[in-house]
Amino acid sequence: MSNQYPSFRQVKLYRYRLSMDSGVIVREQRLRHREGYIVELIEDESSALGECAPLPSFSRESLEQVEAQLVSVLSTWQKTGEWPNFDALYPSVAFGLSAAQYELEQTLPLEGEYLAAPLCSGDPDELIPVFESMADSDHQKVAKVKVGLYEPIRDGMLVNLFLESIPDLNLRLDANRSWSLDKALKFAHYVSPDLRQRITFLEEPCQTQEQSLEFARQTNIQIAWDETLQEAVATSEFDVSNLLDDKLAALVIKPTLIGSIDRCIALIDDAKQHGLQAVISSSLESTIGLTQLARLSAWQTPKQTPGLDTLQLFQSQLERTWPNSALPVAALNDQVLIWQS
Repeated sequence: MSNQYPSFRQVKLYRYRLSMDSGVIVREQRLRHREGYIVELIEDESSALGECAPLPSFSRESLEQVEAQLVSVLSTWQKTGEWPNFDALYPSVAFGLSAAQYELEQTLPLEGEYLAAPLCSGDPDELIPVFESMADSDHQKVAKVKVGLYEPIRDGMLVNLFLESIPDLNLRLDANRSWSLDKALKFAHYVSPDLRQRITFLEEPCQTQEQSLEFARQTNIQIAWDETLQEAVATSEFDVSNLLDDKLAALVIKPTLIGSIDRCIALIDDAKQHGLQAVISSSLESTIGLTQLARLSAWQTPKQTPGLDTLQLFQSQLERTWPNSALPVAALNDQVLIWQS
């Protein structure tokens, strides 16, 4: 909504490029750098940031498409103070601009949920110091394991080892649709039936929605929708009730891939109404977007551990810092200023 009286408004648009850990693979593609855009809004005495960073192999929009849309929308806002319908924008643009708007209007609370579910791949002992930091919180001990990158038998044995080694551990698993139904069932065969109840959910185990639901029925391992949710939200007549099943435990909400903060809040409300968990999760944002996701999680999904343990995959932070991170901090002013008005 535009102000009643003319305001001083200024916009800066930066393009950032941050080095990643050499081992980061996104859908079989090695990601050596994370690139995206940072919007800086200034209105009178207030300022705000927003991150628009489409995720390679996941986002439908390219960096070039994002840049063109940002310049158009920001030019209008700078002149008039008016925002468009965010649902009509690319998801990554809608999230970044809505986050900046929320900051500018001081609607996004400052308190964040920085106890993220740790992403682990090897030794269960690595989790012990992380869980000690959770000892005084209301959160359950929950960690995330990526499965589907190796043979399903190996993944099943690894998950079983984690659950056996740490008796009060709960696991969130993510297969990114890597398995056929047969391979998913092979994975489950190596996880003891009496331990499966501590798998909070397995995101997208199979290549189709129907196969994933059949896997859940045969194994009694609950599932979560991630890509399925993104695809459904992209349709004009989205209704969360079309995704419901008694084997569905959670909706994993990745704002960069879903859209505006308002759209994410609506999904969270839908999940709560249907007795589902709603988990805010990252799409490899820099610490600008990541800290905003932590704030959104604390505000809208209190006591729910978000899936934001992705900073470890970066070689530096950007402008804003994640609590207790030892990574160096790259300054926003050192990034490429590509447009201002």
